[in-house]
Amino acid sequence: MRLLKLVIVFLLIGLGASFASMNAGTARLDFYFVVRDVPVSLALVLTLAAGALIGMLSVGGLVVRLKHENSELRRKMRLTSEEVNNLRALPIRDH
Repeated sequence: MRLLKLVIVFLLIGLGASFASMNAGTARLDFYFVVRDVPVSLALVLTLAAGALIGMLSVGGLVVRLKHENSELRRKMRLTSEEVNNLRALPIRDH
């Protein structure tokens, strides 16, 4: 499994390097106050990274809420399981 992960990492590095060499031109980025000339591959990678970061931040609250709900449900399940075990240990009385 480790070998497969290593092979995948090297393939991704190779794809990234070939992508960068095929897109060696520059792109002009205008940030209103600053104008920069950056390689096309860098502009695309930065855009991808910014999109991934915005995506993670947008679902971050949902993930935190679901983790909290999951821990509450686990606590309730544990308490219910303990209660069932205690009830099983009680002797049965007929009235």
